[in-house]
Amino acid sequence: MIYTITFNPSIDYVMYTNSFSKNNINRIEYEEFYPGGKGINISIVLKNLGFESIALGFIAGFTGNEIENRLKKIGCQSDFIKIKNGFSRINIKIRENDTETDFNGQGPIIEEKDINKLLSIIKNVSNGDFIILAGSVPNTLPENIYENILNKLQNKNIKFVVDATGNLLTNVLKYKPFLIKPNHIELGEIFNKSLSNTDEIIFYAKRLKDMGAINVIVSMAEKGAILVDENNNVHILDAPKGKLINSVGAGDSMIAGFIAGYIEYNDYSKAFKKSVAAGSASAFKKWLAKKNDIDKILKKRP
Repeated sequence: MIYTITFNPSIDYVMYTNSFSKNNINRIEYEEFYPGGKGINISIVLKNLGFESIALGFIAGFTGNEIENRLKKIGCQSDFIKIKNGFSRINIKIRENDTETDFNGQGPIIEEKDINKLLSIIKNVSNGDFIILAGSVPNTLPENIYENILNKLQNKNIKFVVDATGNLLTNVLKYKPFLIKPNHIELGEIFNKSLSNTDEIIFYAKRLKDMGAINVIVSMAEKGAILVDENNNVHILDAPKGKLINSVGAGDSMIAGFIAGYIEYNDYSKAFKKSVAAGSASAFKKWLAKKNDIDKILKKRP
């Protein structure tokens, strides 16, 4: 089974407008509502690709109930910890022609008893399962929560996937995560470098492997992506051509595509192609890619 963990799920309220003016009343053309959060996005794309997962995390209030209900309608399984006080955040996303402006909420206060409930769930994860930890940690959680989870499960044969930044990522490399996916800017920030070319990106991706990561994908937006795999082979793919419509969820879709491709083919090259196709397919849509969107891109690949 695949488990995704989203510490701070959301309802994403997306407003589309032809013009946005500060300090004025703005009229929207139309609006959409989605369940949000990096782990949730991964679960949805996995479902679209035909792979089951269980979404874990914390929800609260009427917005938390709506997140759970919307995932159920999509067909995604979940086992959220329900917090009694507060409510899950609402993220407002304004789409004005080709620009994106986001206002992300804070979310509920997560207490130690809530964390213990989550740890109680994940201790039953079985050998061979995947656990995907994605996104930032709310300020009500301890900064080492990722480490705590991986430490409790390190003696099991579990494939960890971590999509995080800075110390949140580097501190878990000692647990040898199966996959990490920084973008090129985040990779440079880890080593206090400004990375300007492919050779530099490959060099520092290999540094992350030396620190413990098994597979490292570095996304480079419109310039494509690089994979340094378990065997130290380097794979480079250009980004498929298309119009960027929504960047939210593209990186999450890359992770879902890679995991789906790895399970399906047990081949890093094929998994990487599916990863890049999934990320681009989501970027070319208003929301997350469906299987046929991803397959169309894959058919154009050699």
